[in-house]
Amino acid sequence: MTVLSQSLSQVPLPLAGPAEPWPSLSRGRRQLVLLAVLALHGGLLAFALSPPPPVTTTMVPAPVTVRLIEARPAEQPRVVPPTPQPTPPKPVKHEPRPVPVASPTPRAAAPVLAAAPSAAASSDFAVAEAPRPAPVAAPVAHTPARFDADYLHNPKPVYPPLSRRLGEEGKVLLKVRVTAQGTAEQVDIQTGSGYARLDAAARDAVLRWRFVPARRGDEPVAASVIVPITFALDG
Repeated sequence: MTVLSQSLSQVPLPLAGPAEPWPSLSRGRRQLVLLAVLALHGGLLAFALSPPPPVTTTMVPAPVTVRLIEARPAEQPRVVPPTPQPTPPKPVKHEPRPVPVASPTPRAAAPVLAAAPSAAASSDFAVAEAPRPAPVAAPVAHTPARFDADYLHNPKPVYPPLSRRLGEEGKVLLKVRVTAQGTAEQVDIQTGSGYARLDAAARDAVLRWRFVPARRGDEPVAASVIVPITFALDG
């Protein structure tokens, strides 16, 4: 038994190859059949993997029912009778009335006024005399004060030397309050010359002047007078 198994193991056995399909067909035909099977499987696989075809929905219109309605007769418009207009009254003709002619009335004679006889005045009362008007006093003459009398010998204002060099000129109006004794009580500048030096020189000079006092009748009184002073350069 052992020898038989050793002898069998030494005998080479033929190798079994893969069984060829369709042994009755030639090798070329078998390849064609194999390609056709592969193509069929590939088509089935592509059909299985392809998306489903779109579903087309067809809208069926609903049936339209047509119903005939009898037309109503058109209503006749209601006619409103026109409102009767009031008839205007006919103008009344006024016939001219006859104007009565006045009969001439006899003119009455103008009455004659007769003066009644004055009654005799009784001697029981006395007639009072009317008061006589008081005598009107004659107006008192008023003479203004003067500063231009020759006998007063009022000196002229001194022209400031600086004003001469600068060429300052002008006119000053001074309002002077003159006492009853003829002196300057107060001197005010009513209108200046535009230069303070000229105004001060005029005021200082007039303060030392003598005046003819104003008079009310024969009595000297205090009064005010306007004194003009002009500063002018010669040449």
